[in-house]
Amino acid sequence: MMRRPSTEAIHGHEYRDRERGVFKVPIYQTAVYEYPDSCTGKPRLSDRGLDLKYSREENHTIRALERLLAKLEKGVDCLVFGSGMAAIAAAYFSKLSAGSRILLPLECYGTTQELAQNLSKFGIECILARSDTGEFLEKLEGGIALALVETITNPMVRVVDVREVAKRCRELDVPLIVDNTFSTPILYNPLEDNAWITLHSLTKYISGHNDVVGGAIIVGDEEDAKSLWNWRRKLGSIMSPFDAFLTIRGVATLEARFEKQSKNALEIAEFLEDHPKIERVYYPGLSSSPYKSTADSLFKRRLYGGVLSFKVRGGQREALEVLRGTELIKSSPSLGGVESLLTYPVWTAAKNMSREQMEMLEISENLLRLSAGLEDAEDLKEDLDKALSKI
Repeated sequence: MMRRPSTEAIHGHEYRDRERGVFKVPIYQTAVYEYPDSCTGKPRLSDRGLDLKYSREENHTIRALERLLAKLEKGVDCLVFGSGMAAIAAAYFSKLSAGSRILLPLECYGTTQELAQNLSKFGIECILARSDTGEFLEKLEGGIALALVETITNPMVRVVDVREVAKRCRELDVPLIVDNTFSTPILYNPLEDNAWITLHSLTKYISGHNDVVGGAIIVGDEEDAKSLWNWRRKLGSIMSPFDAFLTIRGVATLEARFEKQSKNALEIAEFLEDHPKIERVYYPGLSSSPYKSTADSLFKRRLYGGVLSFKVRGGQREALEVLRGTELIKSSPSLGGVESLLTYPVWTAAKNMSREQMEMLEISENLLRLSAGLEDAEDLKEDLDKALSKI
């Protein structure tokens, strides 16, 4: 039976201990397992059919989370990691070798880009394209070994036509990583368009409470899962059982949280668009956004995520006054949690960009990025209005 996301998010881990009457996934806080099984004298096997020896390789709590995320993203398997960057590192190592070329958007997560560029010491070349579907497709033609896109970019919240990019990648036999962190499986499932893998920073919407650091890779092919599992084993980058437990708890409310955050973001974006002290608002849910039609075509629901960016009239001084002037909204570079967070992209997402690159992406000194939380939208608007009134 096909189950919808809100049901899958609660029951998709398939955990049930009938002997003890428990249906909540416990924390298996163990480093090692009995090996071999003292009863049979044979190795204990995980549900992947692999020897169960160390939690560095497999753990029951972690496997429950992996089964859950695989179902939400419509994959055959999932691997979770201690961070989103650990997941990206495993993906890079599994596909790249000396002489490879990797294609990334200029606007992708800074450390994703930084790691790819650091691989030049191993003879790997990093090619950058603007977060523009046309330019990205054009640069795919240059003998690319691996490509990565983000469904919604940071900080300018552009929506890439991932379906079109995935189609061309298939034609060119280029494995495509889709970072689906900003849109979550509630809006889009990249594997349905034959992406190689879907990637998430679990720190953001999936865990959703700003208390977990983690990453996940969801695959559509069993052989890819085995390769990535071996890289995770060798890198020692598996998530901890406790963080997996917290993430399972977070996933159960993902749809309810994401819907509320998206509605808050749209309401705030519309409020700021009419505010006299705001120069421009960037949010794909606005009718004025050049990315709304792409979002409507790509996403399963008329939701557009919980992140928006806006430019304050003036310059850096005015933007920082707003950043420091909110009381309810906290200043922090993360996103996707229950608390609303405001950040200054020049110091965070764009800190390693040249001035020319920032100008190309429209990132300026008066730009702020807001991650809408679960607070009442009226309180959030009042908080922003109060801070804006002081500049």
